[in-house]
Amino acid sequence: MANRQEEKEARRAERVAKEQAEKRSAARKRRVQMLIGGLLALALLAGIGIAVASGLGGGGDDGEGDGPKQADKNTSVKLPGPTTTNMEEAAELAGCKLENPKFEGAGHEERQFTPADYKTNPPTSGAHFGGDWYEDGIYSPGDVPELGKLVHTLEHGRINVQYKPGSPAKTVAELEAFVAENGGYHMLLYENTTSQTAAVAATAWTHSLSCPTMKPEAFDALRTFRDKYLDKGPERVP
Repeated sequence: MANRQEEKEARRAERVAKEQAEKRSAARKRRVQMLIGGLLALALLAGIGIAVASGLGGGGDDGEGDGPKQADKNTSVKLPGPTTTNMEEAAELAGCKLENPKFEGAGHEERQFTPADYKTNPPTSGAHFGGDWYEDGIYSPGDVPELGKLVHTLEHGRINVQYKPGSPAKTVAELEAFVAENGGYHMLLYENTTSQTAAVAATAWTHSLSCPTMKPEAFDALRTFRDKYLDKGPERVP
């Protein structure tokens, strides 16, 4: 009788031990599954983050950086108010030079252009890159390396304002405020890439304004130049 009871207890203990072992094994499996699930979730989130960052970092027709900054009408920079609407008078008062360079053509070529390809500095017409152009806006130094795309914007009636490399931050901020006066409509501002001698220049298709020094009177010269030649290129592009 005692032996039978001992056998029964032994079988019961064996069964309990087996059940506990199965429970521990199941718990371990659940923990492993949760760990793997967590790692997969983190990997998915990381992939989404990279994709978003890549999408935000594209920017612009030129495929560089984040594209141009847009003009801000709420800038705190104050410019001198207008005193004349006569372009020739404004240029003379500012000591700036107005020119109407000879038309150099408008061919589209898929190649890199250099200042040597043009007879004027900065260029105002001529063959240029045909497949693309820079969009309107304010560019940081180094963000407009392709000259052919800049000339293309002039063909579309844009006004390009460019300052000499090494210009004071105050001058650049004032030029940004100038571009913001019309909301940046069909205007580009950037650091010159053609070794111009002028402190500031504005170009339109077959027209240019060059100011050897930047002074308050130059803003009237820039305003009148903009108002006369904006959207006057041979190709109208919104």
